[in-house]
Amino acid sequence: MKERILSVDIFRGATIVLMILVNTPGTWSAVFPPLRHAEWHGYTPTDLVFPFFLFIVGTSIVFAYTNKETNAATYKKITVRTLKLIGLGLFLGAFTLSFPFFKDFSDIRFPGVLQRIGVVFFFASILFLNFNWKVLIGIAVFFLVGYWLLMTIVPVEGIESTLQRAPNNLANWLDVKVFGTHNYKADYDPEGLLSTIPSIASSLLGIFTGLILTSKQEKKATILMGIGGAMLIIGHAWDFVFPINKALWTSSFVLVTAGWANLILALIYYLTDVKGIKFGSLFRYAGANAIILYFLSSFISKIMGMIKVGETSLHGWLFDTVYTHDFMSMQLSSLLYGLTVVAFYVLLAHILYQRKLFFKV
Repeated sequence: MKERILSVDIFRGATIVLMILVNTPGTWSAVFPPLRHAEWHGYTPTDLVFPFFLFIVGTSIVFAYTNKETNAATYKKITVRTLKLIGLGLFLGAFTLSFPFFKDFSDIRFPGVLQRIGVVFFFASILFLNFNWKVLIGIAVFFLVGYWLLMTIVPVEGIESTLQRAPNNLANWLDVKVFGTHNYKADYDPEGLLSTIPSIASSLLGIFTGLILTSKQEKKATILMGIGGAMLIIGHAWDFVFPINKALWTSSFVLVTAGWANLILALIYYLTDVKGIKFGSLFRYAGANAIILYFLSSFISKIMGMIKVGETSLHGWLFDTVYTHDFMSMQLSSLLYGLTVVAFYVLLAHILYQRKLFFKV
């Protein structure tokens, strides 16, 4: 197994902290624009968070599976972890407080964040175990170009395809055909079936970065900076014909987000692993239990939204009572609530790390 690289742990932890922050505002009606997703095309800082996590999943695969034998035991371990992630995601989507504690089958959403992480981890791991970096880059390019052609050329029931929220958007159409009512919304799902293909490419690009970090190359930070800059340029150029879009996980979105991931990771790597500057320990603690922290934050947030306190929920009561004040804007109140939630989970991560409790999903 390769020696741990501090910058990777810090990057993973910072990503999971940001995932918790953007998912738990005090109120969704008052959120600062950078903490919102783009309405459709384009991207905000928030739109970088999930692809960053899939990217670092790929980088972590290099540490976990380099020199691993491609035998039944390894494939079983990968499959079990995949099923655990999918199972946790389905549980989050199905859970309710009323007996029998699960929604009606027709109301359960099948896709989801943890489900996508599980599927991406499965395919990226299998591909990494069986192919060298040149083939992996070729597969990533095939996925990205193939997805672009599918989404822009293939007609939907005889109607020219579109990249808008419409019945003849191929990704939306396929999700409705396959999942029916089990989607995030009637006209799109940000973790839909077809868009999982380019999301695998996000992880494959992370694998490529992991291979650079664990190689004997000199000036790794410079190499990653160059790769990140090139991805940003190509991604933004591709945007003119295949718009950057998180909900559809377009190929341009993959390159732009991987570009930013490489640039940021390169900077952290240079400061920590090259220069030896010590910072980001709290993020490293969060990164050590990333999945369990995300699951707990989502689960507890969901419960707080279900428990009734008067005419509102426990979440609403807490926000209105503690964080809402006349001297403070609603956006700032909403942000402070989210930061409090983040502080709680960072503290929990620190306690778990100090006690050497690491929950592997």
